[in-house]
Amino acid sequence: MASPTIPKTYKALVYDQPGTISTKIEDHDTPEPGPGEVLVNLTHSGVCHSDLGVMTNTWKNLPFPTQPGQVGGHEGVGKVVKLGPGSELSNIKVGDRVGVKWIASVCFNCAACLEGIDGVCLNQKVSGYYTPGTFQQYVLGPANYVTPIPDSLSSADAAPMLCAGVTTYSALRRSQAKSGQFVVISGAGGGLGHLAVQLGHKGMAMRVIGIDHGSKEKLVMDSGAEAFIDVTKFDDNSIVEEVKRLTGGLGAHAVIVCTAANKAYAQSLDFLRFGGSVVCVGVPEGELTPVAKAFPGVMVAKQLTLTASVVGNRKEATEVLDLAARGIVNTHYRTEKMDKLTDVFNQMHEGKLMGRVVLDLQ
Repeated sequence: MASPTIPKTYKALVYDQPGTISTKIEDHDTPEPGPGEVLVNLTHSGVCHSDLGVMTNTWKNLPFPTQPGQVGGHEGVGKVVKLGPGSELSNIKVGDRVGVKWIASVCFNCAACLEGIDGVCLNQKVSGYYTPGTFQQYVLGPANYVTPIPDSLSSADAAPMLCAGVTTYSALRRSQAKSGQFVVISGAGGGLGHLAVQLGHKGMAMRVIGIDHGSKEKLVMDSGAEAFIDVTKFDDNSIVEEVKRLTGGLGAHAVIVCTAANKAYAQSLDFLRFGGSVVCVGVPEGELTPVAKAFPGVMVAKQLTLTASVVGNRKEATEVLDLAARGIVNTHYRTEKMDKLTDVFNQMHEGKLMGRVVLDLQ
């Protein structure tokens, strides 16, 4: 096979004014892959709410503010066009389609890596935060950590699976909920939420209750929810009673909070029956706020669990891509060109997005 033609420069989207919603297309020099690296010609990248938090510096849990010129994005799919020295020892070949996730690389050697908890690797690099992300046409990635994409899955369909898909899949598994049990998805009509509904219902045979704004009811129900609750029609007390009514009076076995809203976290523990669990996924913006109503006395009396999930590991990424390839989960998305990214972020900030947006980088 002839070697792919690699241009000397390419287009990249950068955060030109971090702290605000603003992106800019620039020309960048095409990098050379170093030892153990591959050069990937990206064709698609999903757009995640995490990107908005990083760009606007509203994630106060991050250690440093985002710098001007940062290339964002962490749901990239494309073809390998060049191997760096030593990368031929991996299973990756020129021409293979691969994905780049939120965790761009891990060390494989720290305590977290040895436990298979990639998301908290002590030496991790995060795609789109102090590491060039996937809002660009070419990116470097470690040959031993990029994710192979199934042949039957299109690149646009695969992109959201690399963060939204694997994150919610991992969260559902961490909830310990079993087939036939009730799971509430808060933010069920969002980019993560509608995938969580599908994975819970179609992939794990759970009884899913979706909570979101009324405008997202059709998407949530089409994704497989058994019931939908419009947050605008209930106060904090009546929404708890509605969840209990829908779950036979006892409450849900698990709640997955996909929305980045402190109010959703405040409600979540009240939705649970005895022995239930809340899994934190969505990261609220602004000042750090503890989960309200996490009263030790109540949690002890009902044996509740409050846990969290930050993306998934390599095995879970492969598993969720397989589910997508088999049609068990399908992202509701629209595609946009690179020059529309600022508009997409504005819509995201205003809460107007349905499902996901995937950038066509070609």
